[in-house]
Amino acid sequence: MADRVAGMNPKVLKWAREQTAYSVDEVAKKLKKKVRVIESWESGESAPTYVQLETLAYRVYKRPIALFFFPEPPDEPDPKKSFRTLPESEIEGLFPDTRYAIRQARAMQIALKELNDGTNPAERKVFRDVSVNPATPVIDAAANLREYLAVNLQQQMGWKSSEDALKSWRKIVEEAGVFVFKRPFKQTGVSGLCLHDDEFPVIYLNNSTAKARQIFTLFHELAHVLLRTGGMTMRDDRYVRSLTGGEKQIEVFCNRLTATFLVPPDDFKHHLKRRTWRDEAFEKLANRYKVSRVVILRNLLDRELVSRGDYDKKVGQWAKEYKDRPKPAGGNYYATQATYLGDTFLNLAFGRYYEGRCTVQQLADYLNVKVRSVAGLEQQMLTKVSP
Repeated sequence: MADRVAGMNPKVLKWAREQTAYSVDEVAKKLKKKVRVIESWESGESAPTYVQLETLAYRVYKRPIALFFFPEPPDEPDPKKSFRTLPESEIEGLFPDTRYAIRQARAMQIALKELNDGTNPAERKVFRDVSVNPATPVIDAAANLREYLAVNLQQQMGWKSSEDALKSWRKIVEEAGVFVFKRPFKQTGVSGLCLHDDEFPVIYLNNSTAKARQIFTLFHELAHVLLRTGGMTMRDDRYVRSLTGGEKQIEVFCNRLTATFLVPPDDFKHHLKRRTWRDEAFEKLANRYKVSRVVILRNLLDRELVSRGDYDKKVGQWAKEYKDRPKPAGGNYYATQATYLGDTFLNLAFGRYYEGRCTVQQLADYLNVKVRSVAGLEQQMLTKVSP
């Protein structure tokens, strides 16, 4: 029988489970153990073997194994404070994978600070130059943001597709000092999130959602960044109605600013003469602005041209249609990872490596891949930038 690990801190083991939002039952099922075995590990009556601890650390809790030998659990930011516009019920309902994504976002902020010696390399920083608050008229805020990002409506409508638009918007936002990353979220109700920072705010998009949906999420989270708050975009935003005070003001502002920015009112008003709105009409306008049909519908809701009930019904219908669509076949691993990290971050990380400022192991840590995958990711990056 394998020896039990000596020196492991059971308090940290219990803390790691609670931070991940797993129950003892769920952990027991993952390890194919009885509940009382997990409870004995967390109470200190017994201990896992090293192999079992490795499984818990890397596959279940996604933590470095050294953490479980700390004298006390580390002090990590509370999601309730990081995402204060989410009701407690929404926070408690976050999946373990979503909680890991939050930790991943914080890790990327640390990586950005290390790679840039603590200073954001962008020549212009939108989160410092554009000042807004929840009381700012959204029309003014949208116009100021569009002027700052220097993208006119004709340019926006000229992009070939929502995929092309997403790539362009991402590049523009990153050039303005906000790093944008992607990952798939197992919690399909989460479209993305952002973490504020005075130097390195970051945005994460759920790459499993439609490209047009990602565009809305990008600007919803950018609005949070401009308000200097963390944020999380939920597919079902009905929880906003239960908010009160400043929290509700923030979410309403972020939604309206995004809808107004992506669909400029002066142009949109020329398309409001319809008496009935069929899916074809939504599709046509969505293609015009390279946004989702929900953004068009939200603009109509803000103008009280559709009821809240009709809005909820139509959003639910479109969500089901997207969920039931044929799933694409698996793609190239390195191309996928490059998409998640983005050109800006890849060039930054590999640039520091070429300068001899980090080792290949450190580079792999920054890229969140194994060392053996660095060469393939490098080739993907070089192939993309080659003429």
